Amino acid sequence: MARYDATAMQPAPLPSPISWTRWLAVASLLGLIVLGLAWELWLAPLRPGGTWLAIKVLPLCIPLAGLLKNRMYTYRWLSLLIWLYFTEGVVRAFGDAPPSSWCALAEVLLCLLLFVACAMHVRLRFRNARAATAAAGG
Repeated sequence: MARYDATAMQPAPLPSPISWTRWLAVASLLGLIVLGLAWELWLAPLRPGGTWLAIKVLPLCIPLAGLLKNRMYTYRWLSLLIWLYFTEGVVRAFGDAPPSSWCALAEVLLCLLLFVACAMHVRLRFRNARAATAAAGG
């Protein structure tokens, strides 16, 4: 005789806002890596056939492991590193020809999205830690 498990029939809980910010940060970082490679190798390279400027995505590969392991320190320093890519995107959006300027605008948007995701993630995790400490009587 099979037993009825009432907990199995309930819908799964919605992911927490911290989980959303984590996955938003990972997705926008992956988007920046893919965009940077595609931009410099196929979409609008400075020279036909691609350029060595594609190596600019290598520093973006380093924080990916930290984001996937949910390390707070990675979110904090990535929110500072991303402004270098934002600056490059703004400069190239106004200085390059249209195919490249469109890629630059996409880079700017992804940088802003990544910054907001990192900042919100850090803020929410600190708020939850403070609330847990207060609830524990500290």
